Amino acid sequence: MKKVTGIGGIFFKCEDPNKMRAWYQTHLGLNTNDYGAVFEWRQGADETKKGFTQWSPFPETTKYFEPSAREFMINYRVENIEALVEQLQQEGVTILDKIETYDYGKFVHIVDVEGNKIELWEPNDIAYEKLGEQMGAKNTK
Repeated sequence: MKKVTGIGGIFFKCEDPNKMRAWYQTHLGLNTNDYGAVFEWRQGADETKKGFTQWSPFPETTKYFEPSAREFMINYRVENIEALVEQLQQEGVTILDKIETYDYGKFVHIVDVEGNKIELWEPNDIAYEKLGEQMGAKNTK
């Protein structure tokens, strides 16, 4: 069974997320929005199939990364999240919550061997793209 299929997002703490998004937009050309920036790419050999990676600065006071004390969290794209969670449980991996389902995918959080919180995402890229269009967000390509 495939486990991780790519990076779904990079989330990090900073003093001022608005300032950080503006700096990256001005100096590195990211098309930022209230959540950060979305990178659009093509999946493997099928150039018609889009994929997305989220880049998001969080306030340094966020509790979203807990129980990890780290300044970052990585979101990994996965296939068949239910089967993967079942396998991880059998392997003794700490699962922090139940799988949550949204139009744009399914999510669950785990903890790695050093206590880093990890977000797993089984994406629905079509719905994710539509959500971005509804928000008026532009992707960084």
